Amino acid sequence: MTQALTSLPALRNRDPILQVLQSQLGEAPGRILEIASGTGEHVAHFAAALPHFDFQPSDIAPERRASIDTHAQGLANIRPAIALDTTTDWTSDLPKSAFAAIVCINMIHIAPWQACLGLLRGSATLLQPGGMLLLYGPYRVNGMDTAPSNADFDADLRRRDPAWGVRDLEAVTEVAASHGFAPPGTFAMPANNLCVLFRLPATQD
Repeated sequence: MTQALTSLPALRNRDPILQVLQSQLGEAPGRILEIASGTGEHVAHFAAALPHFDFQPSDIAPERRASIDTHAQGLANIRPAIALDTTTDWTSDLPKSAFAAIVCINMIHIAPWQACLGLLRGSATLLQPGGMLLLYGPYRVNGMDTAPSNADFDADLRRRDPAWGVRDLEAVTEVAASHGFAPPGTFAMPANNLCVLFRLPATQD
């Protein structure tokens, strides 16, 4: 049996993120796409709590996709993990305007800026009208780190790869707006992180 990977941050933040999802998702059944699902602990936790949603996890790394599928065992509303890389034409094999939500946790700061640009561009085509994109992670707000620990984390990320780094919320918001998203809602999270929720406009009557 494939080894299921684990993450202490995932155990710490999965309930606060779930609370945001529960407060923002409707009661109607729908599909949720998770980008960069990592160990698979988040999607398994969310799927168990939201049985009326059908979850599609994904990750760029095969060992993590195997871990996701192991964590998903016994949960009928999680599909097998797929390979996605948002720096590519990643939406080509996915149904357009089909997802009620797209969730991306702790990715855009541990990836080049092009991954964030591709995520926002592609999400606008995959979400249904009124659908939401939920991003979780550290951010700069008004050009300032929200805590000294985030500044230290940013410096460490950039030492590891100059293309990585804590993103400016205003820069992400500007790109999201260019793809039709409304201004975001933000929710304070553990360890000085934020849930940032972008939503597409609903179809006008």
